[in-house]
Amino acid sequence: MTPASTELCSTRQSPAMAGKQFPSLAHARPASSRCLLAVGALILFSAVYFLLLSPSPPRTLPSPSTTTTSFVASLDRFLDSPPRPAASSAPPGDLDAAIRKDEEARLYGDPGSAWPAAPAPLRVFVYEMPRKFTYDLLRLFRDSYRQTDNLTSNGSPVHRLIEQHSIDYWLWADLIAPESQRLLKNVIRVERQEEADIFYVPFFTTISYFLLEKQECKALYREALKWITDQPAWKRSEGRDHIIPVHHPWSFKSVRRFVKKAIWLLPDMDSTGNWYKPGQVYLEKDVILPYVPNVDLCDYKCVSETQSKRSTLLFFRGRLKRNAGGKIRSKLVTELKDAEDIVIEEGTAGAEGKVAAQNGMRKSLFCLNPAGDTPSSARLFDAIVSGCIPVIVSDELELPFEGILDYSKIALFVSSSDAVQPGWLVKYLRGIDIKVIKELQSNLVKYSRHFIYSSPAQPLGPEDLTWRMIAGKLVSIKLHIQRSRRVVRESRSVCTCECRAGNNTRLL
Repeated sequence: MTPASTELCSTRQSPAMAGKQFPSLAHARPASSRCLLAVGALILFSAVYFLLLSPSPPRTLPSPSTTTTSFVASLDRFLDSPPRPAASSAPPGDLDAAIRKDEEARLYGDPGSAWPAAPAPLRVFVYEMPRKFTYDLLRLFRDSYRQTDNLTSNGSPVHRLIEQHSIDYWLWADLIAPESQRLLKNVIRVERQEEADIFYVPFFTTISYFLLEKQECKALYREALKWITDQPAWKRSEGRDHIIPVHHPWSFKSVRRFVKKAIWLLPDMDSTGNWYKPGQVYLEKDVILPYVPNVDLCDYKCVSETQSKRSTLLFFRGRLKRNAGGKIRSKLVTELKDAEDIVIEEGTAGAEGKVAAQNGMRKSLFCLNPAGDTPSSARLFDAIVSGCIPVIVSDELELPFEGILDYSKIALFVSSSDAVQPGWLVKYLRGIDIKVIKELQSNLVKYSRHFIYSSPAQPLGPEDLTWRMIAGKLVSIKLHIQRSRRVVRESRSVCTCECRAGNNTRLL
């Protein structure tokens, strides 16, 4: 009871007593007053005792960060967060002996656990490179992103191309995040080099290629090359157990020949020789990763809502004329331009282009995916996340995670020779049973998760599948490392997958 309420109670009068004068309450009922004061003191003492001695309530922790799939939003949060503690990158005096000791402990330790039933997590050592190769380049991108409208020679926005090839950011940011914030359990970061299965080189080759002046970029490439190849672990394996992200076909190009034994993270394996020289890339060594989609995800609800609105049979929006392997595009345009229910549009990847492509794909049953300058195209992944069934016309295309995913469940593959035959492609698409179409669309919704990069990285997302693909190469990598350290150099000529003339995936 507060003093104000006590005063109110002591002066209130009933109607029957109105006008009568009474002595003050203190003189009329001294015992009651003392009792009231004692009770008040007891209540006050109890409150103070509770506040001082009772345990404080648990602190409300901030809710976990929501998942983001936006490169710019994730990058802002990443750069504004406290710096990650640097892992010790100093190798032991004898790295080879330390690695052999660790491997023998695992191999000959407890016989019951030598070959565990569940695959052990892939152990990755992340190099702590100078900031000029990592954070400085990320900040350069962030600081210039909204202030430039730079276009490449073919009209594509530079910064959008960087986003499409930003796999180096998504992988690295997840690897160095605190373990409590990571969701992937099949890959862990280790702090001692002798514990590592794989070494990750966090150099942002695409950002440097597009945002630095040509000579400045080449100089930075040479510096990065020297830093990488000076590492004891690189010298031990000649780079075979090192990962280098070179996802844009032009990135790191001037020094690639010096790191050709490393694992490259690529968008495809162009075999024309325009982008990769013979013997530099091959499936046994490298990993194909999907582009970052340029359109928003059309989830199950979205696909259901757009089902009745997909009135276009076949849709394509992009550059209609390309070089090298992309010459098939002009032939397809000639063949399809006058066909009914087919939309063929010229366009680029800017903001307006994104909206137009997204709307077009969500209104179409099938999306045409011909080869570009290289066999692959970001358009394939735009179609997948839009619920638009890809029609792939690219005879030499290598697909991401094909050792894990079955693309026949979500796409149609058409040979170039068939596609350009008069009337063939339209007749083929119109003849596909509606049950097959519905099954393909349903599978697209399930498969979309494999092509959405996010922070934190999600199980079965592209980051997760990347590490699963690399883990499958470990035995072959260690075989070549051990063999290279044993065989006398130039003592004999033994042809392996490392010295073949080029890429040829046809079955003989």
